[in-house]
Amino acid sequence: MKPILVIGSLNMDFVVQTEKLPLPGETVKGRDFSMIPGGKGANQAVAAARLGGRVRMAGRVGQDGFGRTLTEGLSSAGVDAGRVSPTAGVATGVALILVEREGQNQITIAAGANDRLEAADLEPAFQDFGQGLVLLQLESPLQTVEAAVHLARGHGATTLLDPAPAAALPQTLLRNLDFLTPNETEALQLLGEPPGEIRPDEAPALGRRLLELGPDTVVLKLGDKGAWVVNRVLSRHFPAYAVKPTDTTAAGDTFNGALAVCLAEGGSLPRAVEFANAAAALSVTRAGAQASIPSRSQVDRFLGDHRA
Repeated sequence: MKPILVIGSLNMDFVVQTEKLPLPGETVKGRDFSMIPGGKGANQAVAAARLGGRVRMAGRVGQDGFGRTLTEGLSSAGVDAGRVSPTAGVATGVALILVEREGQNQITIAAGANDRLEAADLEPAFQDFGQGLVLLQLESPLQTVEAAVHLARGHGATTLLDPAPAAALPQTLLRNLDFLTPNETEALQLLGEPPGEIRPDEAPALGRRLLELGPDTVVLKLGDKGAWVVNRVLSRHFPAYAVKPTDTTAAGDTFNGALAVCLAEGGSLPRAVEFANAAAALSVTRAGAQASIPSRSQVDRFLGDHRA
């Protein structure tokens, strides 16, 4: 199996369950409250490790209790956290998350130490890495993400960018990506389109437009409508597995971690997307970010049940 390097964010998530999401200026009554390790980078690292990957992570936390908890959580999940740096004078990142009864969420992030991750932090993470897979997101400074992609290409590694939170990206970055994995909001933002849902019949054309931006492969994540994959030889819809959602937090991160693991094992792209769909489906049936990520045996059993 090829190694997996995750470069990105670590946050402590403050999660409130509520009957509905508030409108601007509205106060709603919440139910349960919990603090759960999160951050898109850490979520993807934990997902990849829990699903059987050989994973290391590079990132920054504050010199505080949250930072220690997050780093220890990575280690306990099997992630090599030796490149996660405690940073003086700044707090660990946090996320404020509201989850309504159907599982949809609203998230606000205070980046904290994540904004201090610099290009100079990355070179040690690539030592003895070889031609593995590098997972990236946009909760770190853009210049750091660009530096990571440059380093990855120099080491012959495969790059997967989850362009979240949604943002416009330079073509110099997009042209150097092996995989771009946006959700609906992120895809429309990259294409300069207004926000909204993407119908499956619209996905092939939108996928081709994203491909024209430069990446080798686009994996368009459509939530409960599955995923559409487009590259120079493939344009195919992969339907989602039907489950009853509890909380969609970290479903996309679980998808990306699972996709990387299957590719690292030498699996084909169609097999990797099916595996990622299954892992994401299981994750939405549970509350929380990292707490919702399934194990490899659970995903294998789920796939076996649905193939029977």
